[in-house]
Amino acid sequence: MKIRVLLADDQSILADGIKSVLSSCEEIEVVGIAQDGFEALDLLEKTSPDVVLMDIRMPNMNGVIATQEVKRRRPEVKVIILTTFDDSDYILNAINNGASGYLLKDTSSAALIDAIKNAYAGDTILPAKIAKRIADAARLVSNDREIKLKRAYGLSDRETEIALMIYEGFTNKQVASALKLTDGTARNYISSIYVKLEAENRLEAVEKMRNIIQN
Repeated sequence: MKIRVLLADDQSILADGIKSVLSSCEEIEVVGIAQDGFEALDLLEKTSPDVVLMDIRMPNMNGVIATQEVKRRRPEVKVIILTTFDDSDYILNAINNGASGYLLKDTSSAALIDAIKNAYAGDTILPAKIAKRIADAARLVSNDREIKLKRAYGLSDRETEIALMIYEGFTNKQVASALKLTDGTARNYISSIYVKLEAENRLEAVEKMRNIIQN
């Protein structure tokens, strides 16, 4: 069975080029090309893709909003952001709205094909350059937040960094990818944070952090 891919990109020449690259892989079938978020959502219903390659900046509805809506309508569909923009705000917004990965358009053909296969298999796609952007963004959070959490719960520097990532909406897998940790190590850190916060789950941990940070 082929992986069904929907492209969403308002630049027709680029979209056609990407389609040509993907069509060279026998395991992938391009089922449609959308020029904005609205058309992507329309084609989502008509073509039932497994993976959507989503540009960020498109007219009428941008890629972040379209990604959020794709995941609301079809949670099982994987969305990979494919764009020229590596700004940390774009990256975080896309990931926090359900994207399975974030690639730049200078990605090689082979890497793009591998990313689609890996996303379809359930992996998070964050190349080293993008992962570093996320990690750097996490490190730039307010020192005041760090001090408050350390004082309130006795967290280590690493635990504080991860706690703030959790607070910002990162999943366990995204924490591991951004900080180059194994999934098991990330889970161990997060479990330790829950113990120190006396929280039973992520929701309770975030609420406790919010009470400390915002007061």
